[in-house]
Amino acid sequence: MTKRITLLITSVIFALTTIGSAFAVTLKASHQWPGTPRADGSYDVRHEMVQIIADEVAKAKVDLEIRVYPAKSLYKPKEQWKPMTTGQLDISAFPLAYAAKFHPEFDITLMPGMVKNHKHALRVNKSPMMDEIRKIMDDAGVIVLSDAWLAGGFASKTKCIKNPADAKGQVMRAAGKAFNQMLAAAGAGIQKMPSSEIYTGLQTGVLTGANTSSGSFVSYKIYEQVKCATPPGKFGLWFMYEPILMSKKNFNALNEKQQKALMKAGKKAEKYMTKQAAGLDKTFEKAYKDAGVELAYMDQDDFNAWLEIAKKSSYKNFADKVPTGQKLIDMALAVK
Repeated sequence: MTKRITLLITSVIFALTTIGSAFAVTLKASHQWPGTPRADGSYDVRHEMVQIIADEVAKAKVDLEIRVYPAKSLYKPKEQWKPMTTGQLDISAFPLAYAAKFHPEFDITLMPGMVKNHKHALRVNKSPMMDEIRKIMDDAGVIVLSDAWLAGGFASKTKCIKNPADAKGQVMRAAGKAFNQMLAAAGAGIQKMPSSEIYTGLQTGVLTGANTSSGSFVSYKIYEQVKCATPPGKFGLWFMYEPILMSKKNFNALNEKQQKALMKAGKKAEKYMTKQAAGLDKTFEKAYKDAGVELAYMDQDDFNAWLEIAKKSSYKNFADKVPTGQKLIDMALAVK
């Protein structure tokens, strides 16, 4: 009798184990960028990063599947943060400054002139300032799978924007509060919207100019609506932290093999982004040149003029309004 019971229990355990392994865990990954190829066959690098993670996890065969929902088909761009903190959304390629209304410290990740170039961005990733930002994310219930910084520039329907005087009278879109404050201080009007709405904003006359990443300038075909563009060039006024993030709650619910596969895939996506980063700026230049858009470039004097306005507006406001603001600014500026 005892032997029969033992055999029965063993059979049940085996059956449950078999059933459990037959059903893979499915995660949902959301982002705002197109999931379809551009005219040249390339994809937005942020979509590629998420897809790399999905593909690598599938190859690992750890009963884990990631379904990618591009082009804001699952969540609107700025509505992704809270669902990640609660576990309603698993993964997102997410510009962190979009969540600054919940954690104002995040505006440091889109602060004018704070990141100088792509190599400097890699050093910033390893800095105490970013350790502070990651701790805030972790405490909120979100972890980082892949770090990513994108450079960006300006574009306008009316004139080239190189220095603050060029922005005066423009109606501009910028990604975050710090750039909005700097542009307003330069005399520009501000319209708030995600990068996915810039094209329509320019088309309908709501905007005359915009400030966004090199990748978004190309993916959203903004070259069809503007007269002149200012790529990053040698002076990186605009750098934005756009990592691949995951719900901490949902990550912790996975088994160890699944967690390791995700982190390994995230590192591969991050390495891919690092290799692609500078090339995105060249792609920006080529796409706009091919479309007949005039290209302009900042020089040192232009950059310094922007920085002076930023210090009196964005930097000051951040230091005054965010309890740890000045500390974060000092930590960021300490990265050489």
